[in-house]
Amino acid sequence: MNTVTLGVASRDAISQSFAAAMRGEEQGQFISFATAELLFQTLTEKRWNLLKVMTGAGPLSIREVARRLDRDVKRVHEDVTALLNCGVLERDEGGSIVFPYDAIHVDFTLQTMAA
Repeated sequence: MNTVTLGVASRDAISQSFAAAMRGEEQGQFISFATAELLFQTLTEKRWNLLKVMTGAGPLSIREVARRLDRDVKRVHEDVTALLNCGVLERDEGGSIVFPYDAIHVDFTLQTMAA
């Protein structure tokens, strides 16, 4: 199964993972956000539903995604563009939209804020 982990990671953590990957250490598939707030702002309820429809589905047109979601094509296009811009979705050579994973794992920790 091809699983992606969505999470929150600092620049230092991302740099350490990159360095480990350059040493040949397996890192898995990760899409990281700088803060939990940014993750929640980016992955709205409608975008989560979009990802659910696209998980394991292969390349799809925006029109087909909109049909499967029973949503307006223009609004789905806006959500797809946002997810493309942050690297969650990809385009294939033919211009179709792809979420190249069979499963999504979400991983982050919320901590108390120092006063």
